[in-house]
Amino acid sequence: MKCKKCSQKAVFSYPAYCRKHFTEHIEKKVEKTVRDFRLIAPRDRVAVAVSGGKDSLSCLYMISRLHDDVFALAVDEGISGYRDVTLKDLKRFCNKNKIKLRIVLVKKEFGFTLDEMLKRTKEKPCTVCGAIRRFLINKYARKLGATKLATGHNLDDEAQAVLMNLFRNQPEISARLGPVTGIITDRSFVPRIKPLYLCTEKEITAYSLLMDLGVTFVECPYTASSYRRHVLELLNDYEQKHPGTKRGIISYFLKELPSLKKRFATEDAVLHCRRCGEPSKQTLCRVCQIVSKIRQ
Repeated sequence: MKCKKCSQKAVFSYPAYCRKHFTEHIEKKVEKTVRDFRLIAPRDRVAVAVSGGKDSLSCLYMISRLHDDVFALAVDEGISGYRDVTLKDLKRFCNKNKIKLRIVLVKKEFGFTLDEMLKRTKEKPCTVCGAIRRFLINKYARKLGATKLATGHNLDDEAQAVLMNLFRNQPEISARLGPVTGIITDRSFVPRIKPLYLCTEKEITAYSLLMDLGVTFVECPYTASSYRRHVLELLNDYEQKHPGTKRGIISYFLKELPSLKKRFATEDAVLHCRRCGEPSKQTLCRVCQIVSKIRQ
């Protein structure tokens, strides 16, 4: 198969592009997403939440080329045999591209690594990890002066989230999704943006390989049993049988999102945790609840 823009061999089937035209296509798509959804303003200081995986490194690389004031922010949960590998890739990448990097240690913040926490609680791994990561990324992005917080969520991630909320009858959570996350604004929250929103996982995987971003493709040991993993497999199976399913879900969702945000705009009251002072829907935030039980 040849590239539809030149006579070179295509490296991707849909769209059929050679290496040069495919990488340009992805970068232009991300640039258009940033522009169309007004994700980044000229004076923004952008923190990119990074793990060292293909999505976050691709996001960091492209945003650093589009905007001047960018830094990387990572959380080291202390997942043995996994996070140490991805952080090694991340440090190498940031050194090579001269991007400032801040790593926050869960062990230093709470006295336990995630591995140690999971031995002391019956909570599901992804529930604990997700709450802690969101908490720390927002806390340190704010402390470091970020006005926007970019994440590496791609089209597949968003389609999975939409289906998960549909299956669980949680429209109020879907209302927080979209290229710009959240419903209401508060000084304690750094607005979250998703520059890779319209890129599929396959596209980002190919981009990271073709650009030689130095990604080690290692999977978190806790994801195998997660609810999201089951939805991912279901959606991938359906996409294989009916190509375009994921894009169809997102196209439909984007049409419905404004009405969802309007519907639930008044239902999300922002409180502040009486213990840590971070934003919360309750007087004691989810992270403080988890940590309190672990320390008992």
